[in-house]
Amino acid sequence: MIDIRPFDTLGHADHGWLNARHHFSFANYYDPGRMGWGAIRVWNDDEIAARSGFPPHPHADMEIITYVRTGAITHQDSMGNQGRTAAGDIQVMSAGTGVRHAEYNLEDETTTLFQIWVLTDKPGTEPSWGAKQFPKDDRAGSFVTLASGFADDADALRINAAARVMGATLRAGETAELSLDLQRHVYLVPVTGRIEVNGVATAPRDGVAVTGEERLIIAALDDTEIVLVDAR
Repeated sequence: MIDIRPFDTLGHADHGWLNARHHFSFANYYDPGRMGWGAIRVWNDDEIAARSGFPPHPHADMEIITYVRTGAITHQDSMGNQGRTAAGDIQVMSAGTGVRHAEYNLEDETTTLFQIWVLTDKPGTEPSWGAKQFPKDDRAGSFVTLASGFADDADALRINAAARVMGATLRAGETAELSLDLQRHVYLVPVTGRIEVNGVATAPRDGVAVTGEERLIIAALDDTEIVLVDAR
């Protein structure tokens, strides 16, 4: 099953400094048909104005992945971590027993990002945070694992969930393929450009929910960048 979630059907909240689209029910946006996708609970498409951001706030027992599309985000947390994550790179936070964090756009331009929450498989663990650069050239033409709860993905950032966050950059006319487990839930979004997923066309920033498929063939109709989560 492949279900396209057009960008203009997503939840929307414009706070001035934050213009957010919600792929799943979040905050004041509630849709009983979009409470999550398997273990993927949140996928927010955020535009954060220059010199603004999220003040300190708490989380617990959630795997939180931030993929920066343009600009940069600066992280601070109650564990003493600080870091700046720029476009194309990601940061992960395992909230565990509890952590407070702030995310600020300290740049002179709007920052755009995906924030993705995956349900943890290990509640009550020690919280942690990490960030890593993933040059887009290294994922040209195929998917690279950016964050993972699987030991085999040694180069990826660690999360406490049986899930993978993957990224690919494709030129128009290129294809990328993935073998899937029929029982798992995959959700992907093209950051830019139009793509086809097993022959089904999507527009930029549409959500694509997949389950019950053995294989994905993703064809780029335009130059594109894709973020994908494979979860239980």
